[in-house]
Amino acid sequence: MKISIKWLRDYVDFDVDPADLAESLTMAGLEVDAIERAGPAFDGVVVARILSVRPHPQSDKLRLCEVTTGSAPLPIVCGAPNVAAGATVALARVGAVIPGGYVIKSSRLRGEPSEGMLCSEEELGIGEDNKGIMILPPEMPLGMDLKEALGLLDTVLDIGVTPNRADCLSIVGIAREVAAITGSALRYPDTAIRENEEATLGIASVTIEDPDLCPRYTARIIKNIKIKASPAWMRERLEAVGLRAINNIVDVTNFVMMELGQPLHAFDYRFLEEGRIVVRRAREGEPFVSLDGKERLLKADTLMICDGVKPVAIAGIMGGLNSEVKDDTSTILLESAYFHPASIRRSSRWLGMGTDAAFRFERGIDPEGVVRALNRAAQLMAELGDGEICRGYIDVYPRQIGVSKDIPLRGRRVRAILGADISGREAAEILERLEMTVVPTGDDDYRVTPPTCRVDIHREIDLIEEVARIHGFPRIPVAMPASGGAPGRENPRHRREGLLRAAMNGLGYKETINYSFINPIMAEQFGLPEGDPLRSFVKIRNPLTEEQAVMRTNLVYGLLEVMERNARNGCADLKIFEIGRVFLARGEEELPEERPCLAALVTGSRYDSSWHHQGVMADFYDLKGALEALLAVLKITGARFVATAEWPFLHPGRACRVMIGEEVAGFLGEIHPRVRERLDLRSRALVFQLELDSLAVPAAAGRSFREISKYPASSRDVAFLAPAVMEGETLCRAAYGQHEALLERVSIFDVYSSKNLPEGMKSIGLRFSYRSDDRTLREEEVNSAHDRIVKNMMAATGAMIRGE
Repeated sequence: MKISIKWLRDYVDFDVDPADLAESLTMAGLEVDAIERAGPAFDGVVVARILSVRPHPQSDKLRLCEVTTGSAPLPIVCGAPNVAAGATVALARVGAVIPGGYVIKSSRLRGEPSEGMLCSEEELGIGEDNKGIMILPPEMPLGMDLKEALGLLDTVLDIGVTPNRADCLSIVGIAREVAAITGSALRYPDTAIRENEEATLGIASVTIEDPDLCPRYTARIIKNIKIKASPAWMRERLEAVGLRAINNIVDVTNFVMMELGQPLHAFDYRFLEEGRIVVRRAREGEPFVSLDGKERLLKADTLMICDGVKPVAIAGIMGGLNSEVKDDTSTILLESAYFHPASIRRSSRWLGMGTDAAFRFERGIDPEGVVRALNRAAQLMAELGDGEICRGYIDVYPRQIGVSKDIPLRGRRVRAILGADISGREAAEILERLEMTVVPTGDDDYRVTPPTCRVDIHREIDLIEEVARIHGFPRIPVAMPASGGAPGRENPRHRREGLLRAAMNGLGYKETINYSFINPIMAEQFGLPEGDPLRSFVKIRNPLTEEQAVMRTNLVYGLLEVMERNARNGCADLKIFEIGRVFLARGEEELPEERPCLAALVTGSRYDSSWHHQGVMADFYDLKGALEALLAVLKITGARFVATAEWPFLHPGRACRVMIGEEVAGFLGEIHPRVRERLDLRSRALVFQLELDSLAVPAAAGRSFREISKYPASSRDVAFLAPAVMEGETLCRAAYGQHEALLERVSIFDVYSSKNLPEGMKSIGLRFSYRSDDRTLREEEVNSAHDRIVKNMMAATGAMIRGE
């Protein structure tokens, strides 16, 4: 928000320089990001006086002038009709720059030397008079820079207004703050108007079909307007705050918006069919061409301003090309309204139209300030456009919203919160300087009513914050809070997540943090069927964009988006993970179920780029190993990986459940090729996701230890012939399930498939390790236990010993 110091002084008096004012505003919560100098687009123009004028010997229209700036006279050739000896003028000396980028040079005109240029208002860009040179007051000091002599220099403060302070998105709003800080009086602009006898209600009408989105709409009619350029003072103020001057009518709407914070719109009345305004929602897919010349197809929840037949503006955002003010416009219908902030915010984001009007409406304007702004703009339009204001105005206000509620304020509470000796009376005076109504209700207690422009004040603590801001934070004593009590215990969940982060980092994975909001198109991209739990989206009522319209139901989608962005920027090798919550809807009025999860993704090369590991790509077992390492960190044993095809976004045959005991703790697998194609992912991607609550109980369970045996182990290898669909895990479980005391470990050392094997069969090689804690095992003991285990395994699984 840019604030012109010259413009600010129209409403409040202060005697501090801009730098000190910027510091005071920053300490009051309105951070000044920059202080800029502003002024007209010329340089090197000074005050001068014409000493003499004589005819040019070679031209009837040119004159030879002798001009002084207080030193040696300069010869100037000038063709203006009003040059006269003794006149005080604006002289652009050699080297001066005037609007348009023109540099004044020493020259000869018709054989006579000219060391500069006498300028008109138009040539300097500070007025419209081009009939002659600019004549200045005779008392102006010679040689003084013209910008300084005419008071054209300005300072502009660039203030970062926080979203809750919509009241400060105007010059008067900042002036209110300055008045409160300095103790000066605030002056509001005059809104007195002169009306003719023709009634506005006989010319136009307003109908609000959706009062929820437009609680108030006011309008005036201004007739016999002449469209022309705005005066210099208005152009100067608009340009200082970054707005381009267009014509007197459009400039007035921008001027009042910046002055009072109320966006306005001027319609050419002759283009409003049936002479009426209808405020309604757009029809789905309804086309509309806005003032920027772009056609947009509207959504059904977009609020529109229409005439009796067609839309003429997108409410609170931008007007339409079909009703814009033109050079021959003579009658104006002026709009000043209040629109629901959420509606404007949603439409502005979806349409990608972040206009100055939308910026203010979506933060909440003063509903009781619309008439003041309407009258101020009508007054200026009539004054600058030689128009006439019709009698009365239209004010459709079906449901009053600008009602300020009373808030109790306790003096003792102010002192307790701020730790400063501020009396209730002093706090009340500060709030009164902020235009709040304060009524005593006790010795040190008050009832405070904030103005309707302060949409951010609702509670006593808000009032105390206002007292602190204006009293001055530097004046509040600094005191360290008293410490006491025993140190808190570490939350088990936080400890577990910390262990997992450290483990993943140690395995070479980098943590990512993604938004909890995702695109609902995820369900289609993942191929999720209707009724799938991952379709249980929690919908956002006012999403920032359509791509962030629902809460995520899994972490994998965010990791795939990270992969896609990295691949697009040339980084194809990734090992990433995320710890966060997923959200599953329960019911319309119920809070969603939140599940803390850990997800990881690996794609590309297994190792960093090196001559030693060229072309070795990460595969399923790399990620499975990382997952097993995680479970080991949490001291969880007995995890199982069971092949499944229940997750449609995972590659069938390359996906499995992660089982902890009999509970499904998550999934692991390769992303389905169809999903990769939909997400524009060219490389294979392997992912896993674990529900951390499923790990909590096993991780918290006690763990037993035993002494390491000092006796040697004995091993036996067996190749089993098993169905191709059988998992090696099935055979291992069958061996462990016999609870043989001497069996220490079973591991898979080989998986073999060949056309030499029976059709539909594969070979799985298992290594059995036997050991005793109290003796060296004899050969017959090992053979007896081994034969018994193998025999029972074959009976339980149907597998056979290969070669028999």
